Amino acid sequence: MSSIPMLDLKKQLAGIRDEVVREVLGVIESGQYILGRMVGRFEESAAAYIGTRHAIGVASGTDALALSLKALGIGPADEVITTPFTFFSTVEAILYLGAKPVFADMDIETFNIDPSKVEEKITERTRAILPVHLFGYPAAMGRIMELAGRHNLKVVEDCAQSFGATLGQNARKTGGFGDAGAFSFYPSKNLGAYGDGGLITTNSDEMAREIRLLRNHGSSGSYIHQSIGFNSRLDELQAAILLVKLKRLDDYNEKRRHKAALYNRLLSGLDGIKCPPMGEDGGSRHVFHQYTIRHRRRDAVKEKLRQQQISSMIYYPVPMHLQPALGFMGHKEGDFPCAEAACREVLSLPIYPELEDAEIERISKIVIGV
Repeated sequence: MSSIPMLDLKKQLAGIRDEVVREVLGVIESGQYILGRMVGRFEESAAAYIGTRHAIGVASGTDALALSLKALGIGPADEVITTPFTFFSTVEAILYLGAKPVFADMDIETFNIDPSKVEEKITERTRAILPVHLFGYPAAMGRIMELAGRHNLKVVEDCAQSFGATLGQNARKTGGFGDAGAFSFYPSKNLGAYGDGGLITTNSDEMAREIRLLRNHGSSGSYIHQSIGFNSRLDELQAAILLVKLKRLDDYNEKRRHKAALYNRLLSGLDGIKCPPMGEDGGSRHVFHQYTIRHRRRDAVKEKLRQQQISSMIYYPVPMHLQPALGFMGHKEGDFPCAEAACREVLSLPIYPELEDAEIERISKIVIGV
């Protein structure tokens, strides 16, 4: 009985090995490893792909969030509204700047922040909204941008899981709606590096200039430091690898959608199981960084899969407002019922471009049988 991992990067490498090796060796032989030609080429290609004026490579997705907020002037006493159902870095980035995260509950059907709940949380101290395109499904950016415009708020999109996802009839990509989009290239992402990396997209020339300074110790490179910055640069090796993968990303994402559609055909309509939406209404395009179901007997399903050597993951078991590190915020169980319900029920099943249809059928049969 063969095992099935959540993700198999070795299978992906098999199809791009020669090109990756050639590009990596080219960087090594160039002797230029920081903010060189490859980073510049990748930034240009990423901006063209997303459809923004600028794309700036940074060291991680977390840094992409923090530098975006800082470039927008977010700081102490400011409030940033975000979701309690996300990875911890979304909240970390706000706290790094001394700002206050304010949670608005999620839509239980999409796992994304509920715009109607966002409006309830806006106060005179609110300065920004930080929606997360969770699991690769675009948040309701039309409603969020309308809210932001009406209340004069900034918007930073957390696109860590949504590279290539689109929204609207004109298929506008995530990262191109707000004042900035923050991406992660953690190896497991749809567009993943072979280490850490991140990207910020923006249409603002002023913001792009500020972020380029911030990522490099507040300096333009002449040992004159215009501001207090960070050491947060995407390196040449990772940029070279990302360029190889970016050319194939649409194909990778389409294969993920095919796998998700097969899961949905096998699992939809069954008692106790709630499948994720494909995201086709209104021109949305889910890219399925994760294929995440809700199941009333989630823990039993996970254990049965484990017994059959099939990986699964719970993203996320504890919502942000109940995390021990955020106990100082004073939240309690029951404050955000949709997020808490999701944490009790969600289970992510294996999904990646090279996953075989027969493997999906095997996984689904076990899920159905519990």
